[in-house]
Amino acid sequence: MKIRRAESKDLPSIVEMIAHDKLGQLREDFQNPLPEKYYDAFEQITSDSKQELVVMENESGQVIGTLQLSFIQYLTYQGGIRAQIEAVRVHEKYRNKGVGQQLFEWAIQRAKEKGAHLVQLTTDKKRPQALSFYEKLGFKASHEGMKLHLHI
Repeated sequence: MKIRRAESKDLPSIVEMIAHDKLGQLREDFQNPLPEKYYDAFEQITSDSKQELVVMENESGQVIGTLQLSFIQYLTYQGGIRAQIEAVRVHEKYRNKGVGQQLFEWAIQRAKEKGAHLVQLTTDKKRPQALSFYEKLGFKASHEGMKLHLHI
């Protein structure tokens, strides 16, 4: 299996994985062809040097996993960098086969290479299996996160 930067041809597979769960079905608009807003967002992400959207391919070249890694510069920690992991998805046929762990190992190593002092993520409380998975990888629920949804 291979992890590489996402390309525009991967976008339908990525959005399909993001939309293919209880929460994603409520907020995503997966259709063929994809709405242009996904391509616009993809362009913004891939043109930003502090963003890395990656996919994992199986031996046949099928996209079976994805995540977005963002590098955030802070003044705290003496001007430290945090790596934020978002939008982790594994194709349903490949779950519980080590794909997610490989994606996280890659992301953690990449964060080290970029000089990050911390890797962080958020997970929805409605995803207890994801929380358990992250804890097994060594992540700790050390802070209480809060969100304010803006309906524009």
